[in-house]
Amino acid sequence: MQSPSPTLLVEQRGHVLILTLNRPDRLNALDGDLQGALNKMWLAAQDDPEVRAIIITGAGRAFCSGADVAKLQDGAKGSNDPADTPYPRFTNRQVGIWKPTICAVNGVCAGAGLHFVADSDLVIASEAASFVDTHVNVGQVTALEPIGLMRRMSLGAVLRMVMLGKAERLSAAQALQTEMVSEVVAPEALLDRAIQLGEIIASVSPKSVQRSLQAIWEAFEHPLEKAYQNGFDILIRHRSHPDALEGTTAFIEKRQPVWKD
Repeated sequence: MQSPSPTLLVEQRGHVLILTLNRPDRLNALDGDLQGALNKMWLAAQDDPEVRAIIITGAGRAFCSGADVAKLQDGAKGSNDPADTPYPRFTNRQVGIWKPTICAVNGVCAGAGLHFVADSDLVIASEAASFVDTHVNVGQVTALEPIGLMRRMSLGAVLRMVMLGKAERLSAAQALQTEMVSEVVAPEALLDRAIQLGEIIASVSPKSVQRSLQAIWEAFEHPLEKAYQNGFDILIRHRSHPDALEGTTAFIEKRQPVWKD
């Protein structure tokens, strides 16, 4: 699998795909080219049965510093009608895929970079990582990132980041306390740990984990009763998948299962 742009590095190790934001001179700020490359790679990963887990990380000292400032200036000159502006499609959830995604935050994660944290299934961080939302400091509304983060961390912590802007920079340890991230490791161990987690995820039934994630994430969109029903529907439909029989058969026969996708 090859990247459509040098701004996004692509590497595959077994069943684990590693996507690396590669604009280190711009602290991996998101421009149109990088967003387009991400969109294409998420969709390509979804269609590739060899990819069972995806890692998103950054090159250099930053994870992602947010949207490119030049892009923000261009936006200020354009239409303020939402109908004239395409919705962003550069994360796994925005594109609409369910393959398990690990966000490995290696450095500063700011502004639009928080989309990856909000939308990933598992988030780990280097001890050198930090998290900040600077939208209000440059006269911008912050909406999508905090709305997504509210599903992962406390509302109080999200509101502090929104209102205090650059004055509320969370360290990796603080992010762990708020449950923004689930694990903090030494900088030199970050990618290896992400790959290790990816390989564990890749060892289970691909379709089972994807459908489980779908049921969980879609629950945020429904009242509780409807969320239960949606999850039940996904569960029952999965009964006809070969993995549903293979998993139980392998367990009884005391052997490793052979999954299909």
